[in-house]
Amino acid sequence: MIEARHLRVLRAVAATGSFSAAARELGCTQPAVSQQMKALEGAAGTPLLIRTGREMRLTEAGEALVRHAAGILAGLTAAEEEVAAIAGLRAGRVRLVSFPSGSSTLVPTALAGMRAAHPGTRVSLVEAEPPRSVEMLRAGDCEIAVAFRYPQADDAAEAGGGWEDLVARPLLSDRLVVVVPREHRLAGAGTVGMAELAEEPWIAGCPRCRRHLVEVCESEGFTPRIDFATDDYPAVIGLVAAGLGVAVLPELALESVRAKGAVTLEVKPAVRREVVALTLPDLARVPAVAATLDRLESAARR
Repeated sequence: MIEARHLRVLRAVAATGSFSAAARELGCTQPAVSQQMKALEGAAGTPLLIRTGREMRLTEAGEALVRHAAGILAGLTAAEEEVAAIAGLRAGRVRLVSFPSGSSTLVPTALAGMRAAHPGTRVSLVEAEPPRSVEMLRAGDCEIAVAFRYPQADDAAEAGGGWEDLVARPLLSDRLVVVVPREHRLAGAGTVGMAELAEEPWIAGCPRCRRHLVEVCESEGFTPRIDFATDDYPAVIGLVAAGLGVAVLPELALESVRAKGAVTLEVKPAVRREVVALTLPDLARVPAVAATLDRLESAARR
């Protein structure tokens, strides 16, 4: 195998015309130059130099190798510089996938922190709900997936399967709250049990959220009558404010939505979802990915 260090020695010998001169240029000993040239000729399988007294000249194979060495070494130097820039967070990219309420709350703060601390690192954002976001991570379409799952054991499959093969950085435990119209009979209660809303029409969210709503309600002894379903949180608030039903939303979603005409109530007993940042074990050691995970964790603590 031809090594870069051998090519550097060959170029020095070709430029200076002798082992001793090449050794002085490279800052090493003449025997070291001789040994590396012998190793290079062994790897090439043919003589590269013709020794005539004190002078040396290249064989045809030596000339060809020197000609290619310039481009090889220049490319290697450029690669080393680029890798060093990425390792030092002066360059690189991170592709981030997040569910909508995470995109509007956690992600902006995290990305602003990354840009301020590491302006050379580019972070892109695409929105996707789990399990799609987790599938994208495993397929190599992103480096980090901000995802969530409910505590029920059977939610693991719908959240993108088990996460045992992934690095999961916990971000927050997101409490779910009930949203009712301002004029609702329970609007001033502060807290509410799900069973108290058994006769209400419901407005549900994404398919996984609808499934979870049904499971929670059935655990309280009733099946919710879902009149409307939408993934758009402002639309949910609008429907509730218009008196068309009640809803359960994560607190994270309400941070970026003005609940005009609606009131939030704490659910007793508490219902929560786990929000995490996921990545692959090898990616977790990449400096830009690790820094982005740290920024997401910091954003979640605020």
